[in-house]
Amino acid sequence: MQTCKHVHYRGRVQGVGFRMTTKRIAEGFAVTGYVRNLPDGGVEVVASGESGEVAAFLAAVSERMGSLIREQTMADVACDSFSSFEIRI
Repeated sequence: MQTCKHVHYRGRVQGVGFRMTTKRIAEGFAVTGYVRNLPDGGVEVVASGESGEVAAFLAAVSERMGSLIREQTMADVACDSFSSFEIRI
């Protein structure tokens, strides 16, 4: 089943390679979407794909970057058509 998740990470998540690491992790999963820095100092991830792939991808991000994440909020959102997983500015 296709799903799309919107995740907002807070903590020490800017200026530490969070976006690049997230993009590299995404390359190992069948997910599309994006990662970008937010003006509030957080990082936003939108991930779309089969529910198991999206869940595994987000778990891998949390595992790899967990020491930098203080808080995360996640919500289901309507899926847009993404052709890849990219870093947005």
